[in-house]
Amino acid sequence: MENIMYDFGMIGLGVMGSNFLLNMADKGFKVIGFDLDAAKAAKLEKEATTGTTVRGVNTLEEMVKQLDKPRRIMMLVPAGKPVDAVIENLLPFIEKDDVVIDGGNSHYIDTLKRVKYLEEKGIHFMGMGVSGGEEGARKGPSIMPGGDMAAWKRVQPMLEAVSAKVDNEPCVAYMGKDAAGHYVKMVHNGIEYAIMQLISEAYDVMKRGLGLNNKELADVFTKWNEDELQSFLIEITSEIFLKKDDETGKEIVDIISDKAGSKGTGKWTSQDAMELPVSIPTIDTAVAMRTISGYKDQRVAASALYQSKIKELKGKTPADIKKIQDALHFAIVIAYAQGLSMLHEASSALNMDISLADVVKIWRGGCIIRSSLLEVFYKAYRKDKSLANILLTKSVARIVKKAEKNARTVIRLAMQSKIPVTGLSSAVGYFDAYCSASMPTNLIQAQRDFFGAHTYQRIDKEGTFHTEWNEEVVQTEKPHAETENPQIPERE
Repeated sequence: MENIMYDFGMIGLGVMGSNFLLNMADKGFKVIGFDLDAAKAAKLEKEATTGTTVRGVNTLEEMVKQLDKPRRIMMLVPAGKPVDAVIENLLPFIEKDDVVIDGGNSHYIDTLKRVKYLEEKGIHFMGMGVSGGEEGARKGPSIMPGGDMAAWKRVQPMLEAVSAKVDNEPCVAYMGKDAAGHYVKMVHNGIEYAIMQLISEAYDVMKRGLGLNNKELADVFTKWNEDELQSFLIEITSEIFLKKDDETGKEIVDIISDKAGSKGTGKWTSQDAMELPVSIPTIDTAVAMRTISGYKDQRVAASALYQSKIKELKGKTPADIKKIQDALHFAIVIAYAQGLSMLHEASSALNMDISLADVVKIWRGGCIIRSSLLEVFYKAYRKDKSLANILLTKSVARIVKKAEKNARTVIRLAMQSKIPVTGLSSAVGYFDAYCSASMPTNLIQAQRDFFGAHTYQRIDKEGTFHTEWNEEVVQTEKPHAETENPQIPERE
């Protein structure tokens, strides 16, 4: 196999890297992978489908020399310094016009730096989100590449071949310029955080509130997956409730710790939303709840101190379950709306040219947040490419209006029973604020002007104004130009 020239190279032969490469080989491409661990390189070749061309090597130089030029090289290594280390180790062997792809969950700001760094050397660098987990990588993931168009064209046929398919359409598309691929994947993960939090709250209401056992919960989620909530996360949730622990024989969900982990992408979504700024409170809440789940000792102590006992809700009829289904459906729509509105804002603010129609199109298959709702969103964005928020479409409004009443009912009952539903309630709060033609923030503007002379605008005339709020003088209101009055300090 030493004389064969390969189409595509992979750096990092963990499960994701090797599965992605084996998927590519199954589609007829000749592939080669590198890993310092000789066992992983050997395992790659052993697991290859008979008749495919797959090789594993243990030096970067060996891999690079056997790639057709211009080379196409992808890395699947941990985000951060490992990515930079791989790039530096690659540089002695790669040449102008080669394409290097980071398929990990890198922060888009790091990707921007790497794009510029390698551009100066004539090398194309692409940040690419991959969603679907281990199985998706092997059988067809959702793929979110960003970078320059020339690089995209060079890898497009290969990525289209290995991606998931919906209606014979590949679940991969060019996401936009520079770091758009990793930005879209970051927001994808933020939405994922939110939906998982919302599902866990619906589970809690049914488990601790209505007293459903795991078999009953599995039946509920199975039914939901056959209805309007059809999605990958609902599907796997139904399976989780039935899984037994090999060691104890108990249902494993009941013996898993309630301290949730995270890898930072949800936090990045929240941080970058504040920088834009754009409002994504349900995603923010999901991040915060994972954090508070880690306060186990404090939560146990607080539960004893405040005697926080869950009050069981009455009834577990199909009508009761339907209310919870509607509440979850409502909140999931809101979570998508927040994430997609963030992408809309970032597309122009960061000059990425992200097509939201393409984003929801490729999320329909292969990825963790795939859902029947995405078909509705896809039609909406195809009709209006400049749509700022999916809540502004009649098709989505019909879904939300249908579920809104039950969402409020479930939240009210859960709060009365002391079952935390911060995700669900944040979704309703966002919806109410977004649909409110008038908000109480006029008072906030008055407060800011009172203590910090920050000025405000009026509803009856144009301009920027400041009031002398001191009780000892006659209150006056006068026009104010912030740039022309250095005597007014910024004190907030």
